[in-house]
Amino acid sequence: MAAPRLTWDAYTVAWGRLHDGYDVRHASPLIRGWLRVAYGIGRVLARIRVSARAVTGFGLLLNLGVPVVAAFRGPWAAAALVFAAAMVDTVDGAVALLTARATRLGTVYDALVHRLAEASWLGAFWVFGAPGWLLVICGAVAWLHEYMRARAAAVGLPVIGAMTVGERSMRVSTTIAGLAVAGLAGQLSTNLQAGTVTIAAVVWIFLGVFGFVELLSSIGRVR
Repeated sequence: MAAPRLTWDAYTVAWGRLHDGYDVRHASPLIRGWLRVAYGIGRVLARIRVSARAVTGFGLLLNLGVPVVAAFRGPWAAAALVFAAAMVDTVDGAVALLTARATRLGTVYDALVHRLAEASWLGAFWVFGAPGWLLVICGAVAWLHEYMRARAAAVGLPVIGAMTVGERSMRVSTTIAGLAVAGLAGQLSTNLQAGTVTIAAVVWIFLGVFGFVELLSSIGRVR
């Protein structure tokens, strides 16, 4: 495994190439900061010869543990685990790029892990009282957004250049915020806690629907 040699600037170019040309320089400070942290952690892991696949597997285990932690340790612990798992999910891509091991198969594995992760997060919402039918809609909306993006990319349409409000980063933020606020609400009432995660699920759906519309609009502008 090669030692990491990419500078930050070279890394952002390589990252953008894997994400249909998305320019990190135009991203929000939060996204740039998130990627910068992942880049730094990735450099350390690459130096000690930790593979991207191992990082992906570790991230999957963390994500699958979210509903378990939610049930036994509460919403704040679940929120912290979602945050950690989301960072690991970003670090695996950094390690792949830094070690020149980024592959199309790895992208497929990442997509599978992301869908399993999101199902686990919604499982945590269910633990705290969100209706199951609403969570099924959440999962369907997220899947529809990612499916449309994948199909557009498969036929060569560069739609990712304009990020939507329904991106996975927004689902991560909504989940962490929903669980954290549910922790506060739970100090007052179990019903209030259930209402909080239900509202978070509704926000997830609205962002997903609006993001899907943005995605369709972006696709429609391509000639």
